[in-house]
Amino acid sequence: MYTRRGQEDEALKCLKSAYENELSESFCTSREVRETPFVRMADVLFTERMKNKISNWRDGLLRGKLGGSDFQKTSNGLNQQFQTIFFKMHPALTLNGFTCHQLRLIQLVTKKHFKDLAYVRLNGEDSCLQPLIVYTDSKNDKDLLMTEVKDSLRIEAEMKIKAAVGFRHVIDLLSSEQKLIVGHNCFLDIAHVYSKFLGPLPLTAEEYVSSVHAYFPFLVDTKILLNANIIFQQMMRKSGTSLSKAFTLLCPQIASGLSHKPCIKVEVQVDNMRSSNWNSGAKHEAGYDAFMTGCVFAQACTHLGVDFNLNSPSTNLADHEKLQKHINLLYLSWTNGDIVNLRTGRRTADSSSSNYLKYRSPNILFSNIALVWGFPSKLKAREIRECMTKAFGPTSVTSVYHLDDTAVFVQFNKAELVSDFLELKETLERTNDPISVLHPLSKLLEGGGTRASSYEIYKEICSSPISEVLFANQAEAIGIKWKTKLLESKVELEAQEDGNCSNGIDTVLDLPDRTEAQQTNNVMDAPSCARFPGDELIDSLYPAEAQLGK
Repeated sequence: MYTRRGQEDEALKCLKSAYENELSESFCTSREVRETPFVRMADVLFTERMKNKISNWRDGLLRGKLGGSDFQKTSNGLNQQFQTIFFKMHPALTLNGFTCHQLRLIQLVTKKHFKDLAYVRLNGEDSCLQPLIVYTDSKNDKDLLMTEVKDSLRIEAEMKIKAAVGFRHVIDLLSSEQKLIVGHNCFLDIAHVYSKFLGPLPLTAEEYVSSVHAYFPFLVDTKILLNANIIFQQMMRKSGTSLSKAFTLLCPQIASGLSHKPCIKVEVQVDNMRSSNWNSGAKHEAGYDAFMTGCVFAQACTHLGVDFNLNSPSTNLADHEKLQKHINLLYLSWTNGDIVNLRTGRRTADSSSSNYLKYRSPNILFSNIALVWGFPSKLKAREIRECMTKAFGPTSVTSVYHLDDTAVFVQFNKAELVSDFLELKETLERTNDPISVLHPLSKLLEGGGTRASSYEIYKEICSSPISEVLFANQAEAIGIKWKTKLLESKVELEAQEDGNCSNGIDTVLDLPDRTEAQQTNNVMDAPSCARFPGDELIDSLYPAEAQLGK
């Protein structure tokens, strides 16, 4: 796998190769200094003028070395584009204000006409390359100078590459030391660390698990520890196993400072700036979350029989026998209770009694999902759910989930209800008579801007390169004009249903002689007949007491 660590090594390798293979007298490639004939008169005149200026400067240096007084005079007499300095104990001429093309011409002139001059380019103070023409006494002196400059530039470039790595040095250290890494429900945290500091996430869960284990061979999830102990299960059955709740329950003497329960002592070291305003309740702050995770882990270990007093600080807890069966187990999905073993890559179901969320959250079935957007902004998920259940029955909707203030996913308990909803919506909007206003869905359709479709349209809208903050604006931006996108073919019913029961809108239309109140009652009551026999209600968004009228 080609990781960011490999990219760094490859960059350093290429950098070293570039400098080792540099055979020319400059840091441009030989292609840049090839002797091509000048075809422009301006180039011919420029190179001739540069040859004369460089020659005068060089001759002035030689006369100064021979005991004359023209060295300083020559230096000051040159144009501001040229300044004489000393570079590594050699007189050098700086080249300022020239274009890249002009510098290439100067480089060519230097190489062709002056064997004792070297053209080099250095990193200046503002990170720009500073070209110089340096005088050398002999060919050997020239070679030594060029080697020294190349080595200096290579080291500087390597330092920049290593500095750019930044926090990944910490990740590399954690990996190389093979210490026990502790997290709380940390599958997603590990995925973020992997993608930001190690490389692109693998395409399959199997490859990802194998690669994570290679980098971090010892991981422990405190959520696994809490659910593995019957005492913890009983303690946290009501409060849940979120990090903050586990911390408050297991480490009350730290969380509140008031507790008589025996707990393991945890020492905290902070810098002078933080010591004066230590906040013992800043949950969701990365540093404090890490602190809470460590405290929960220490307390959980004591309940599992790990005696920290018998272990020196240098002891690697990854080798402790009491923790072996809990290491390298992570929740793939806490909601569904799936656990993956990083050593083997095998998935198992969490059988702990504390996995109370498993029966509360329905499986996501995309074929059962209707997408609704553009409805009145005042409507909340609970109100949309009430509209749907009044129209299609009390057990017809398993969940309503807000994408944002303008759109929701409605998951029905049967795939065919998506078609029923879309067809009923279109019929109500097309009819638009006084009776339709009394229909349960009229609240959802108020304003005339409500759009609805199956889940497939959601994927189509999101795949557009256009990006808007709100989903309704996104859909409008890609040119959706229709109000309802009906399914091409309605799902066939697996069993014969509704033998004597027609839907509410048909009842209204077919019995014109009934009173308006009777018609309205038919609309409200029709779905509650034998169409939807006792399906178990699974709702992850609303607790049971909410459905009893709270």
